[in-house]
Amino acid sequence: MGVRTVCPADGVVAEGPLGAVDGARNGDYRFLDVGLPAEIARLKAIGRLDAACAACTAMLEAGGVEPELAACLRIERHRMGRLARQFCVSRERALELIRVEWPEFTEGQLDELVERGRIDWRMVDGEQRFLADFLDSLRVYPAEVPGLAPDAPSDTATRDAMLADMRDRGFSERLVTVRARIEVPGARAGQTVRAWLPVPAASPQQSDIEMLSATEGALFAPEDASARTVFWESDALRTFEVVYRYRIRAPYVDTERPAPARHAVADGAVSPADLAEERPHILFTPYLRALTARVVGGIERPVDRARAIYDYVTRNVDYRYQPEYAQLDAIADACAKSLRGDCGVMALLFITMCRIAGVPARWQSGLYVACDYIGPHDWAMFYTEEYGWLWADCSFGSSARRAGDEVRRRHHFGNLDPWRMVANSRFQADLVPSFDEVRSDPYDNQMGEAAVDGRGLDACEMIRTVELLEMAEV
Repeated sequence: MGVRTVCPADGVVAEGPLGAVDGARNGDYRFLDVGLPAEIARLKAIGRLDAACAACTAMLEAGGVEPELAACLRIERHRMGRLARQFCVSRERALELIRVEWPEFTEGQLDELVERGRIDWRMVDGEQRFLADFLDSLRVYPAEVPGLAPDAPSDTATRDAMLADMRDRGFSERLVTVRARIEVPGARAGQTVRAWLPVPAASPQQSDIEMLSATEGALFAPEDASARTVFWESDALRTFEVVYRYRIRAPYVDTERPAPARHAVADGAVSPADLAEERPHILFTPYLRALTARVVGGIERPVDRARAIYDYVTRNVDYRYQPEYAQLDAIADACAKSLRGDCGVMALLFITMCRIAGVPARWQSGLYVACDYIGPHDWAMFYTEEYGWLWADCSFGSSARRAGDEVRRRHHFGNLDPWRMVANSRFQADLVPSFDEVRSDPYDNQMGEAAVDGRGLDACEMIRTVELLEMAEV
């Protein structure tokens, strides 16, 4: 099956002239933690976005602003320009949408769901607004919204059999073929389109990568790129496609037993970056330092420190759909305080806490490629001298906890599965060639990016699809 991403507000891909450049650059995101001046921050908080953007512009045009604050002002102005499009559902409209399926639903019940953190919101033009896909977020918790149709059931029997076989054999391996496509239907004649699609990268569990076909003019990044892509630049083409095949081998390591004689992952290199902060989201804040100290206090073995962090995240953080990561602030710290997040948010919390605890940790992301589903996914890796590099998928662990499946929760500390495609090995990695414009996702690349005449496109201006063509057990 395939996944298609369109404009969350109305399902229509943008057509006609594309907007103007606002002066922001992708690198400006690194300065989000500088923070807005208090007066502008208050305007943003109460939803007076036009006034807040105007105040940013006035400060920039007045001159004399230090470079770090100037970068923060530029990117905040850009983010506020996109905010209303993403948080586009009013309270009245939210009630209407829910009552289509659940006529007895009350405004008081809506407030209760908001208070429990099941629905994300922002103030826009002085009123509370919700994300366009807030209904999908609610379906994750069917017991709390019995009047809504639950998510379509996934093939849990096949998944559980695969994981059990992986544990019995000590590994599981697949040969996978995928088609990915990106379209820019709103680009006009004569405009230059640049497009990047993620493709499999060399990684500890992934090999034998083949590019079977690609739209003409394709430029492939090296296999060891931190965010591997295929790139096109064209004045005529508006649709770009690639078909690739790769082998993925998922080893199984029981971290509750003594380490095997040989590490499951041969690549044991650790870099200083695996223990470092990375602005603006992997920050060792006072709260995270204190939390990590409590979670790992008195634990000596690094693998047990990592396990204690995984247990904390998977037992305490609930899954919640997120706005685009471009709209999030201090992701790891915010997740620890709200105890809400999606796969990438949980992975960043795990990575940050591991690094604080002295356990090297890094990012991996790309696609989850199951027999009945294919779509974006993020997870983490961590390193100990005893076991080498292993994996942790906190969102899958949290999901298993909600389902009461302790075996599966424990499986995803140290192990993944062969239903993956790895494209990225570092959070906030640059693309090849460099994407200077503001990206739709400035931190990760799972579905592709595009720019037209020097302006990076929002998600609603692209049609992006991935399709599983074949999966063969090896």
